[in-house]
Amino acid sequence: MIDNNKKSSLTGLFCGGSAFLIWGFVPLYYKTLSHVPAHEVIIHRIVWSLVFLIPIVFFQGQWRAFTAVFRSFEQLKWLLCTALLVSSNWFVFIWAIDNDMVIQASLGYYINPLISVLLGMLFLQERLRKLQSAAVFTAATGVFYLTYRYGSFPFVSFLLAITFGLYGLMRKKLAINSAVGLAVETFVLMIPGIVYLFYLEKTGAAAFCHVNRVTDLLLIGTALVTAIPLLLFNIGVGRLKLATIGFLQYLGPSLMFLLAVFVFEEPLSVHQLVSFIFIWTALAIYALDSIRN
Repeated sequence: MIDNNKKSSLTGLFCGGSAFLIWGFVPLYYKTLSHVPAHEVIIHRIVWSLVFLIPIVFFQGQWRAFTAVFRSFEQLKWLLCTALLVSSNWFVFIWAIDNDMVIQASLGYYINPLISVLLGMLFLQERLRKLQSAAVFTAATGVFYLTYRYGSFPFVSFLLAITFGLYGLMRKKLAINSAVGLAVETFVLMIPGIVYLFYLEKTGAAAFCHVNRVTDLLLIGTALVTAIPLLLFNIGVGRLKLATIGFLQYLGPSLMFLLAVFVFEEPLSVHQLVSFIFIWTALAIYALDSIRN
């Protein structure tokens, strides 16, 4: 028999791994929406995600928990912070895809585990073993090398890493149902979002219902590629160490990197390759330590 702790860990591993696999392939989806401005895509992600999440919250019997959040200033305050973090991450990510910067986006999500590990050490008292520390140092070396060789800091990569790292930390600290938390996040963002959509419609700048039916369906479908992996991620975060979540996060950027090079045919410089070798070495060290322990 598998004890409850192991069941919980296995569930967390499956959900977390599935979330990052979906995120790894999601640039393919957003490439099909490159003709729609990133800010409009973000608003549709928010609005349609809420439409998708409300029935889930209701059928899970979590409606009271959803409404209770709005009576708790403490919970609402933190979920407003996580909402701003995740929406910022969405915007930077879609902007990077639209501007053929998927390689830099993948680098950001490679840095993300490093940020998660450091945040876990600073705020959750998680401790690293020697090989884990060596992996963090090796990954950091790769990032610093790329910054030095390019002469400028990879801001797109850093923004993606820090916003999602902080999002994971805050959601781990919040004792709230995954679907409920995500529904509240999208709800507080939906109000200004709908106002902005009306503004786009009034000024004739809206893409929804003005391009073609496929674009409309793809914009609605952003709810699925947004809400499903985030739900899976939040389930995983609640059942795994933040350091383990950090390790799983290498799945997504690995797939993004392969897509960028072999599908989108983005140029890969020698310095980028050297940096990635450092980070891949760090992943190998971290994986070895995980297997041993």
